[in-house]
Amino acid sequence: MSEFKWKNRPVVVFADSADDPAFIEQMQLLEARAAALAERDVVVIVDTDPAARSAIRLAMRPRGFMLTLVGKDGRLKLRKPFPWDVREITRSIDKMPMRQREIREDKESANDR
Repeated sequence: MSEFKWKNRPVVVFADSADDPAFIEQMQLLEARAAALAERDVVVIVDTDPAARSAIRLAMRPRGFMLTLVGKDGRLKLRKPFPWDVREITRSIDKMPMRQREIREDKESANDR
């Protein structure tokens, strides 16, 4: 996860199988509004193999399906045991102080043009 620190906001989707209905629904929700996530520097990471015992899985210890949002500072911001709509994810991101600063900077640079 260190490669994303200060650059991206990882959304990590865990499931015990790629056939998990909650996982399938979550991936459809994310794909449907990928542009809104990209605008907020979100990268989606998927882990559907509990047997592999990935470092991220060991750190976050999901039980079955779980969606997590990690901030650019590398800290866990959100954990949901069910699929979450992109509108709710982006709303949570937009409330973060770092995102507020990004929005202000984008407005300022637009005004400078």
